[in-house]
Amino acid sequence: MTHQQPDGKPRGRRFSPLTIVVGLIVVIALVLLAIMIGTWLRPGPTMPPESPDSSGPGSSTAAPRPKSQPADCPDVQVISVPGTLESSSKDDPYNPTFNPNSLMLKVTAPLAAAFPDSRADVWTTPYVAQLSNPVAIPPDGQASYEKSRTEGYEKSVAQIKKVYDKCKLTGFVLMGFSQGAVIAGDIANEIGAGKGVIPADNVLGVGLISDGRREPGDARTVGPNPPGVGVEVAYGGFSFGSLSLRGEREGGFGAVTDRTVSLCGTKDPICNQPKDIFQVGQIATTLPELQKVLAGNSHALYATTTDWSYNGQTATQWLQGWARGVIEKALKPPHS
Repeated sequence: MTHQQPDGKPRGRRFSPLTIVVGLIVVIALVLLAIMIGTWLRPGPTMPPESPDSSGPGSSTAAPRPKSQPADCPDVQVISVPGTLESSSKDDPYNPTFNPNSLMLKVTAPLAAAFPDSRADVWTTPYVAQLSNPVAIPPDGQASYEKSRTEGYEKSVAQIKKVYDKCKLTGFVLMGFSQGAVIAGDIANEIGAGKGVIPADNVLGVGLISDGRREPGDARTVGPNPPGVGVEVAYGGFSFGSLSLRGEREGGFGAVTDRTVSLCGTKDPICNQPKDIFQVGQIATTLPELQKVLAGNSHALYATTTDWSYNGQTATQWLQGWARGVIEKALKPPHS
């Protein structure tokens, strides 16, 4: 039925304040996601008791822990997952050259030089490492985030399983930056829940820089401890074209929480987003906070002390020292 105004003319449709606010939030979400994608697309800075064996994610069979392992097994296996635009599917995992300025290379190159392969085997995941911008016109031709993270996850898990199948006593150190931190963190989450390809006892440490699924308190925080959450948590469940964000990690890091460290700069929008951005009553508070983060976007500055520092160290320096300490303290399994 058409309502009439006093002058007899049809009255236009009116929108409730709640409808207007919800619509505004949706528009803001699309704009912010576009900004987040732009951030992700920036390259990095230029500057052990008896445990169950596993044959794949979510499956495990009991197996006795051997007393020794083959002579060519490393004491420690390091798995490093670079960030967006810092790797390629065909890169050499032992001599990655696709992006010489890769942030993770600032951590792994010194490690590889400091230890013989028998002590620490340093392996960098070669994956497409892209994130297609769903609002790009024309399309940017990059792989979707889902395809990229899936390839990074599958290749990392395959290498972990390959080493563990032969070397049951080898300890593992998992590390990653940005998209790579999401991948390494997801693998650690599965292992910590008893659903991974190796037992939690074999994990010596997990080091994450700018984890897009970060939640305060889910790991040991070093340096700044921003109150926000990762972009995938803040926008969890949101799908936009080829971009799909998964939300929080159920169960956190479980059995490996005590060995997991998370580094996040206060002005890094990938790991520090206002958690309640979509709550109608919170938008007036969260938007100014988000604006502060975006205005000083520090995602590509972890090799500097601009937004993250600890005792005068950059994030890459600290993570390298942490990993070195973990490797030095690792047991040396008997070899046969």
